[in-house]
Amino acid sequence: MTPPPSATPFPLVIAHRGASGERPEHSIASYALAIREGADVIEPDLVPTKDDVLVARHENEISETTDVAQHPEFAARRTTKTIDGQTLTGWFTEDFTLAELKTLRVKERLPQLRPGNTAYDGQETIPTFAEVIALAKANGVGIYPETKHPTYFASIGHPTDALVVKALREAGWDSAEAPVFLQSFEVANLKRLAGMTKVRLIQLVDGEGAPADGAAPSYAAMTTPDGLRDVARYAYGIGPNKAMLWDGATPGTLVADAHAAGLKVHPWTYRAENYFLPERFRRGADPRAQGDVVAEIRAALAQGIDGFFTDFPAMGVAATGRGAK
Repeated sequence: MTPPPSATPFPLVIAHRGASGERPEHSIASYALAIREGADVIEPDLVPTKDDVLVARHENEISETTDVAQHPEFAARRTTKTIDGQTLTGWFTEDFTLAELKTLRVKERLPQLRPGNTAYDGQETIPTFAEVIALAKANGVGIYPETKHPTYFASIGHPTDALVVKALREAGWDSAEAPVFLQSFEVANLKRLAGMTKVRLIQLVDGEGAPADGAAPSYAAMTTPDGLRDVARYAYGIGPNKAMLWDGATPGTLVADAHAAGLKVHPWTYRAENYFLPERFRRGADPRAQGDVVAEIRAALAQGIDGFFTDFPAMGVAATGRGAK
């Protein structure tokens, strides 16, 4: 049995959308492979259906990750919406019941970069949060759910925070020792969640921009020493863009500053393809070819990070110096 993430002596290997470098993201096959490869936790992004069931999709717009466009019965559902300031055209989970969504099949989101994953297109349905929890519990691993666009969903009558907390409580997970990390790029919903659950909360931050809910002027302000101390009042840790750890090729101060504020640091996202790697870790000129992501992770581990998101959990486990569980 895998120990709970809080007891893991190594940096936490977070399977980003499962083993999404090797299977279509947010599929049961992707999560299951991540577990076999030794991930400590699996990461489902959560969006609601029309009937308020949480499902695992990176975005509520699903044309890139499902075969919805091939379903003539749903052609009239194609629409345009503005979400967190971005205008999108496609099909959206909140316009489908769970039963309708379950008639769709998932597919690879990045077929040009990950053509091998397309062999698994059409094999699975969109998993519910309850199904992801059941898989994690059956295999003794934790979960690291992200609530996507919480302010937007609340504004259209689909508030998700209570749904997440209810599902976690039903799983028996409502303590700081539970194998759960609950993450968001927004601030107000994390502060609200801090009063609703005792599970560990992670404030996601990026190198540019600001939280969509307007609760902070910028992510840059949130990651100053003073800003980090404010985050530590409600969060267990931060999840920064991996580039924020560096000043060019030189280590920055973010990890040390976060630790000084009492926060853990879980950067995102380590991917093996040259396309996603800093130049010094690339191998050859083909953007689809794999570079040395293990070396990239180890460079971050040398700064003292407490865990990391990766699309390739087996490589992540190797970078920590341990064998698969």
